[in-house]
Amino acid sequence: MTIVDVQLLPRKKNKYKVHLQGGMDLVLYKKELKLYGIEAGGELPQETYDRILAETLIPRAKRRAMHLLEKQDRSRKNLEEKLRECGYPPLAVEEAVAYVESYHYIDDERYARNYVRYHQEGKSKRRIQQDLMQKGIDRDLIASVLEEDYATSEEGMIRELLQKKHYDPDTADAKERAKMYRFLMGRGFSTGDISHVLKDMES
Repeated sequence: MTIVDVQLLPRKKNKYKVHLQGGMDLVLYKKELKLYGIEAGGELPQETYDRILAETLIPRAKRRAMHLLEKQDRSRKNLEEKLRECGYPPLAVEEAVAYVESYHYIDDERYARNYVRYHQEGKSKRRIQQDLMQKGIDRDLIASVLEEDYATSEEGMIRELLQKKHYDPDTADAKERAKMYRFLMGRGFSTGDISHVLKDMES
């Protein structure tokens, strides 16, 4: 495959982006360019590309994945995105994720359960569901985890949030009521629960 260009990455003293024909780009250090004979306009044999993956990029991607997980727990999708952002090619990302998954360093069920337990005091069930879906967690797994681990009363949470906002139903006008309604909708609470609590507080 043809080496279209070799560019120094911004804010990186020694890292280069190797643009290959067909989009199979690589990110390598300067000494590795020399080691594998990579120059703009040259050719990169498939066997050399495979060697770079096996000897350099896959092991490096595994180490990077471990480092990312040391800082915080992540979903599978989030870890894949982070590795792609670092410039690792698809096969290196796949191998790195499979490696950490084999040791249960990533586990979407564990991630979802921890997320629900940590956030249920401040977020509605619907909002947590949306958050987990954005993080790439399977819809059926989310439903199962919420059913088993979400134990917070949503109406009770609405009351607490209204109290924190110093909402007083006796003095609030229509504008203030509408503002609180929008605030609670933004937190993912259902219109039924919001209306029920507001009406109950006013009675």
